[in-house]
Amino acid sequence: MSETPPKSWREKLFGGLKRTSEKLGENLTGLFAKPLDAQTLDEIEEALIVSDLGPAMAMRIRDRLEDTRHSRPITEEYVREVIADEVEKVLKPVAKPLEFKAARPQVILVIGVNGSGKTTTIAKLAKRFQEQGRSVMLAAGDTFRAAAIGQLKVWAERIGVPIVSGKEGGDAAGLAFSAVQQATEQGIDILIVDTAGRLQNRTELMDELAKIRRVLGRLDPASPHDVVLVLDATSGNNVLSQIEVFRDVAQVTGLVMTKLDGTARGGMLVAAAEKYGLPIHAIGVGETIDDLRPFDPADMARAIAGSAYA
Repeated sequence: MSETPPKSWREKLFGGLKRTSEKLGENLTGLFAKPLDAQTLDEIEEALIVSDLGPAMAMRIRDRLEDTRHSRPITEEYVREVIADEVEKVLKPVAKPLEFKAARPQVILVIGVNGSGKTTTIAKLAKRFQEQGRSVMLAAGDTFRAAAIGQLKVWAERIGVPIVSGKEGGDAAGLAFSAVQQATEQGIDILIVDTAGRLQNRTELMDELAKIRRVLGRLDPASPHDVVLVLDATSGNNVLSQIEVFRDVAQVTGLVMTKLDGTARGGMLVAAAEKYGLPIHAIGVGETIDDLRPFDPADMARAIAGSAYA
């Protein structure tokens, strides 16, 4: 019996976001049997908002449908095409892969709340940089949990990169400082620093994050060169409040969204892009080392809308 061929990234993306597109379809069910008057347009707009696409996006789609309702039949298929087109317009400007800069080491600080997938995201980012021919070092800056240090060590060994770590409960800022020194001495291209998962409403933990930034800045005023916030797509509306707080405290430069395959709330990616305009470096639709990729705005938009492959 022949083995099932592995799924392509595109298949994983569309499959992973199936729950999101199905939720959208459920919210729109029954609206196309009605005359497309102002009330029905309002109901379509509300359906888009509860599908997590955000009020601004929902209003734009509503306005576009209103503009075209007299020139063509408004079918569910057409509405999905309009959704895909409008979503792509929002995602296109923010779809920016995390790239190597001239600094050496390029310091990438990875932050996020507990359970967002930071540690595995770090490993996946490191693997992608390796594939581009860059040398990578990891720093186990989550000193609050011994398990986090151990997990990052396992990943470092698996992908074959050096790691700087300390003892549980140690000073995270001091460890990050030491890691930069070691990366500099060894001529490492990229240093990726893990941090403790922290809730955005814990002031003392957010203060520590600000301290790490200050300490890194002593070695290089431009460091950290990237501050990547990892977001769990299953968090729903909480994603927006996380961006708000982390952006102000840690000066976030870009986003990675994980667990898109386990949620019906993929529309939050669109709402986040529209509200904050921060670069979205990558998305994750699985747990293997290769399941984090820079995303194609057109494919992403079609997967969310549930429209056919282009």
